Amino acid sequence: MEHTDRQEAAEAPGGTPGGPRPRRWLKPLIVFLLVAIPAGYLYISALQSRDGNGDKQEEHTITGLEEGWPSRLQRRLYEVTVPADAEDVAHYETNSWKSSSLFLQFTTTHDKFGQWLNDHGMKPSELEEGDVTIDEDEAATVGWKFTGKHHWAGTVREEDKPKPNIEVTANLDDPRYPRVFVVSTTSP
Repeated sequence: MEHTDRQEAAEAPGGTPGGPRPRRWLKPLIVFLLVAIPAGYLYISALQSRDGNGDKQEEHTITGLEEGWPSRLQRRLYEVTVPADAEDVAHYETNSWKSSSLFLQFTTTHDKFGQWLNDHGMKPSELEEGDVTIDEDEAATVGWKFTGKHHWAGTVREEDKPKPNIEVTANLDDPRYPRVFVVSTTSP
């Protein structure tokens, strides 16, 4: 009987009496996998993140303004509205550490534009003839061009932080239906 026990022990995995002996290569493999898998995920994630930011910037540069009204949250945050029945409404939002801006454009009637200005703490009489209040860098963000022989007028509402400053430039080529361009900027 003693002979059979020895024979079984010799046939057992690992070849030691009393149970299997762990394989020597298993522990280093587990340690390697525990280190390599998270490191691989981090590397892939970093590459995707790096490529993704460029793609998003490029996409925004290509698409520019988004058709339609800004969300209610955006309108509340930037303290801007869109007149009822406005046409050709489009918007775009930018965010950075220093400030966030909402770019908005729409076409409305002369009377509704006047009411819109009053609702935003400005008066139609404050519109300066020939004044383009939105600078070239801001305009370039969404592809606006305030050049050529157009009838421009603009005004600015400046507020203390954190309330947004609002720059308004209007194309009054057809005074009955002004084309309005707005940049509302808030800083923390």
